[in-house]
Amino acid sequence: MVQKALVTGGAGFIGSHLVEALVDAGRHVTVIDNLSTGRLENLAGFVDRISFVEGDIRDLALLERLADGCDAVFHQAAVVSVPLTVKDPVGSAHVNEIGTVNVLEACRRRRVESVVLASSCAVYGDSPQLPKTEAMRPRPSSPYAVQKLAGEHHATVFAERYGLKAVCLRYFNVYGPRQDPSSPYSGVISIFMDRAVRGRRPVIYGDGRQFRDFVFVTDVVKANLLAASGAGLGGRVLNIGTGRRVRINDLWHSIGRISGTEVAPEYLAARNGDIRESLADIGRARGQLGFAPSVSFDDGLGATYRWFCGENQQPGK
Repeated sequence: MVQKALVTGGAGFIGSHLVEALVDAGRHVTVIDNLSTGRLENLAGFVDRISFVEGDIRDLALLERLADGCDAVFHQAAVVSVPLTVKDPVGSAHVNEIGTVNVLEACRRRRVESVVLASSCAVYGDSPQLPKTEAMRPRPSSPYAVQKLAGEHHATVFAERYGLKAVCLRYFNVYGPRQDPSSPYSGVISIFMDRAVRGRRPVIYGDGRQFRDFVFVTDVVKANLLAASGAGLGGRVLNIGTGRRVRINDLWHSIGRISGTEVAPEYLAARNGDIRESLADIGRARGQLGFAPSVSFDDGLGATYRWFCGENQQPGK
């Protein structure tokens, strides 16, 4: 049972939901975030119940100090923009790879019981095999994917060489409240939600028949908490998704139904590097974590839409 936790990137989309869940469970939580993409307003409802440090995961001494006395560290901090990693592979590697090694080393030095690292389904690249299983050979096609895969390998080495319980979760397409739609490379659901609220046409790249495995953010949080408390998970890599596919055309139709929007999408040419089909096999997470997604796609979309409209409600809240 986690009592004291450090969350890197805790002011971000997923990180802030994780922090909120830990705080609601009565845990002592420290957040480190350099606010490059994270936002303090994501923590506004519970910031008085946490310790917030504006800092960077490239600072090993700071990480070591913050990890002291923690029984779990949740590593969410990263450069998550694939195009940015393409533009700056060296700078992003310092964050995504060296920063991850710093987190692992700080936890090793301070004898933290559990470390849960956020990885990504991007490591599978454009492999046509479906669903994606952890036994597949990774085919990373961007610096971001390479950096995430490297983090997984570092975690495995720390588990095998030092006995650190480090677990890597390969997130599929996470969505929900607090996801920033301001970048064209944000999650497609947040971008579509923003367009629906504003009554603007969304852009669909390609024919719209491509599909994704969309998983609601609170289910991702649940997976993190299960990974931190589970036994015998050191060095494991687990897919976190739903095992259900949603086509992009159907996504916009669903958002239109929820919002009452009848705006037709604009179709543009498919973008180079976009993965056409992604679907998770979550059998390993189900068997080793006891993980099962509990938020239906319709409920998750509804909660996300209400948040974009300012109601700020989530399933189960």
